[in-house]
Amino acid sequence: MSTPFPFTAVVGQEDLRLALLLNAVSPAVGGVLVRGEKGTAKSTAVRALSVLLPEVAVVPGCRFSCDPAAPDPSCPDGPHEAGNGGMRPARMVELPVGASEDRLVGALDIERALAEGVKAFEPGLLADAHRGILYVDEVNLLHDHLVDLLLDAAAMGASYVEREGVSVRHASKFLLVGTMNPEEGELRPQLLDRFGLTVEVAASREPDQRVEVVRRRLAYDDDPAGFAARWAGEESAVRQRIVAARELLPSVRLGDAALRQIAATCAAFEVDGMRADIVMARTATALAAWAGRTDVLAEDVRQAALLALPHRRRRNPFDAPGLDEDKLDETLEEFSGEGDEDPDPDGPGGGGGQPPPSDGPQADGGSGAQPEAGDGGEPQPSGAGSGEQSAARASEPFRTKVLSVPGLGDGAAGRRSRARTEHGRTTGARRPQGALTKLHLAATVQAAAPHQRARGRTGRGLVVRRDDLRQATREGREGNLVLFVVDASGSMAPRQRMSAVKGAVLSLLLDAYQRRDKVGLVTFRGSAAEVALPPTSSVDAAAARLETLPTGGRTPLAAGLLRAHEVLRVERLRDPARRALVVVVTDGRATGGPEPVALAGRAARLFAADGVASVVVDCESGPVRLGLAGQLAGELDGTAVTLDELRADSIAGLVKDVQRRAA
Repeated sequence: MSTPFPFTAVVGQEDLRLALLLNAVSPAVGGVLVRGEKGTAKSTAVRALSVLLPEVAVVPGCRFSCDPAAPDPSCPDGPHEAGNGGMRPARMVELPVGASEDRLVGALDIERALAEGVKAFEPGLLADAHRGILYVDEVNLLHDHLVDLLLDAAAMGASYVEREGVSVRHASKFLLVGTMNPEEGELRPQLLDRFGLTVEVAASREPDQRVEVVRRRLAYDDDPAGFAARWAGEESAVRQRIVAARELLPSVRLGDAALRQIAATCAAFEVDGMRADIVMARTATALAAWAGRTDVLAEDVRQAALLALPHRRRRNPFDAPGLDEDKLDETLEEFSGEGDEDPDPDGPGGGGGQPPPSDGPQADGGSGAQPEAGDGGEPQPSGAGSGEQSAARASEPFRTKVLSVPGLGDGAAGRRSRARTEHGRTTGARRPQGALTKLHLAATVQAAAPHQRARGRTGRGLVVRRDDLRQATREGREGNLVLFVVDASGSMAPRQRMSAVKGAVLSLLLDAYQRRDKVGLVTFRGSAAEVALPPTSSVDAAAARLETLPTGGRTPLAAGLLRAHEVLRVERLRDPARRALVVVVTDGRATGGPEPVALAGRAARLFAADGVASVVVDCESGPVRLGLAGQLAGELDGTAVTLDELRADSIAGLVKDVQRRAA
């Protein structure tokens, strides 16, 4: 077994270390979500934490880690009698992003269950993580069906495995820790709220601290065991402090004054529901215990708010997480009680027990690299039409009509287009390819019935063999690649029009976020087109690029379409199962170069030849309309929709799905 990097040797990242330690003191806090750019010791710190956790008592031989003092009465390996058990280290179980459902919750042997009536169950990762840590790296890339299972287990403290009426239940209480890079997409709100605390991490910009990071990493890589031995004293001190804080935790008093501050803070920041209040109360209590106190002070409430509220204030994926600290201080001051100390901006012992070299700057709340404002800002040739104008602000987003790709796909699970998936309504049966996951009972019985006499059946039971088993085929929804091709030329430059256009694209981006799509952004203006954002799961990155998009110049429509076609070609090589939906946002005009309209038509027919689903959002306005966007939609073999018709509450009701025209 490899030697993990010592927790106390992590340089800086005080908020990250403190959040992890508070969960070690009080697992009821609810876990940690670590957001930040790559290469900031997120995974290193999480893996190092497991070494500091106290050992747990378990029933000998129980695969589900039952506590011998209070064994689970429904444990599949039970029943167990209460008594003495053995000790083992706390586990940290990693959930791979591409894990199957059976790997997460466990697998039930359906063949034995039907033929013998035996519940032969192989535990999954949720069983392994019971009374330990469940760590999900890149948690924002986790498939929806796995997210649903995690939510159920986190809410109920148990995992249920059901296969055609045969069910197994076991306890599954774990500390959920997730890490993510926001550039790769955001989390579903339901899972986001399940994390008790959130921390933003970023690499230090201080040269001395960066030097220390490199020095320690090189020393660890040269001699992991020797490096860990040099930090053994600090590790032992923190481990003992965790044990002492756990013992002190039941004695910590959360007074009425602190409770009023917690409630007032959550109300002032308009967080949804009551989970934030409960998490703040538990976090403040853990902070007091970690500091060796039995009373919760205002400084504990302040630090708890900074860790528990930022991710609960987001109203849509384009809102940056964060907290107005001035407003926080004003609220705490207004509801302070007698004897409370002044709030301490640095919090109580933020990461106490850490070595002196680690006192670096706090993470600045950045969520990774931000798009530059100069996208598409190259100087235009003289006489190229109206000059470049500053970026217009997007109008308020609205709920859009559902645009979907026709046919039946096989892409990643999502919420947009019809697809063959592991979840959804049952549409038929087939022979299983590999492990059986969803049994089609009627088809299995039908396959086994003709062979009962030949198999020597004498009793009432059905003799079922492996060849009889049938896998249920199901139809659900998939996520698509929504590629936006946005006209930023001079004809779109009037501020009111561009504001409406950006509002429409922003609305479609929000819809793409909710439907678990990947998005990309191609813009064209002047004399060329550019990929403003390659295909990504981060819709907020696309929104940021859209916000800084300037307008002006001619309309190289053909160049925009050709660039989009190339983006799709490359993306098909990377992810051939994900189908694309191209959304062209333009008034249909094409200018610049010889025969611009004919060139645009030929470029559009490339999409039609490839069978790419497309929709043209017609931005033409005014009493006299040329209908050029409709003509472009015809060349694309797609559909045209006006900005008004794009709204879900529009009475026009023109488009619900993208329809291919009849050949």
